[in-house]
Amino acid sequence: MHLVLLTAWTVLWFAVVEPHGGFSWHYLRTGGELIYQAGAGDGTGGLNLYAHHPELQMGPLSFLTAGLFNPFPEATGQFLAAALMSLLGLVIVVLAGRSAAYHFLGTGTNHQRLRQRVLIAGLAFIPMWIEVAVRFGHLDDVLALFFTCLAVRALTLGNAALTGAFMALAMDSKPTALAFLPLLLALPRDKWLKAGLWCAGLVAVAWLPFFLGDPQTVSAAKFAIPNHPASALRWLGVADPETPGWDRPAQAALGLALGSFAVWRGRWPAVVLLGANARIALDPSVYTYYTASVLLGTLLWDVIGQRRLVPWWSWLALLVLYGSVFAVPDDSARGLIRLAFVAVSTAIVLCAPVRERGQRGRRGGRGGRGRRRPPAHTDEGPATSPEDGSPGAGNPEDGATPWAEPPAAR
Repeated sequence: MHLVLLTAWTVLWFAVVEPHGGFSWHYLRTGGELIYQAGAGDGTGGLNLYAHHPELQMGPLSFLTAGLFNPFPEATGQFLAAALMSLLGLVIVVLAGRSAAYHFLGTGTNHQRLRQRVLIAGLAFIPMWIEVAVRFGHLDDVLALFFTCLAVRALTLGNAALTGAFMALAMDSKPTALAFLPLLLALPRDKWLKAGLWCAGLVAVAWLPFFLGDPQTVSAAKFAIPNHPASALRWLGVADPETPGWDRPAQAALGLALGSFAVWRGRWPAVVLLGANARIALDPSVYTYYTASVLLGTLLWDVIGQRRLVPWWSWLALLVLYGSVFAVPDDSARGLIRLAFVAVSTAIVLCAPVRERGQRGRRGGRGGRGRRRPPAHTDEGPATSPEDGSPGAGNPEDGATPWAEPPAAR
């Protein structure tokens, strides 16, 4: 039933937004045409794409995918792409729920409560997903977030190769996915090398041909956009009219540092939220589709990182970051709100005390800080078995060992 409700919610938002959507789809359509040109055309396509079109800030995988819609008439291709991207939003919600179910395997988690939590968080996530997928048509963000969610699923299964491969595909879709790379550190230490090699190899396969084909490709990294008055960057004292040269590297460095610290603290489900927060804090622009990354982060944190019935971080992010766009007219005030959300959510996620999974009713234990466990609260209720075959309800008959950790939590 929760999937039926989420599907209906997605269709409703799609129907409302699609007639006025596709604001940025022309970038993907143009890139999709250029990347398939190779030696044809005027020489600005193929491997020369980024050198001659630095404004196309999407990854090669996004353009290769967008090009598949080019044989259709422009309006038809845009509609089909928007429908596919909307569907991927539903798949992400399902993947988040499945990842949480497996992550909590053997902990006595109430499976019905988990599905309710996924439903409530998903209701907040879908409107922002439609914003990025349909209103703006940013296939690059859609693919980057989708592959990141697939990486989270592979992580909970303890599959190093797939975790690394999916993270690479996320970065091949959009370079800003680099901030989510600390997810690899949540794997057991003996799997880091394997995951890293898969990730580095697939990133090289996608990006290296462009740098070898035209050394001027590096100029695309210097592309600047206006520093909007409502950006959090303004409140940090950066008054440059355009993107400072240090800004993009600082975004990546901050996201990697916060994500790595979260993993060290045993809170790897917060990596995506923290990486998205780094972008919100340091990006000179304030496009509403940026918030979709934050909502994916809150979705993962609410359903995997916590066990409260009400996933209030997802709704707080939606109301504060998206609602303020319509409710607060002053640019400077909106910038302060964005910065305040980033600061408060980052501090609470990283520093607020949580109870360790499997340590109810006792203190201490051998787990310690280094054990990567999600917090376990006592409001889950009695354990129930899954009704749809999903793992993770703590049913003694499914072979799970009580309090056993899934692979990604070891």
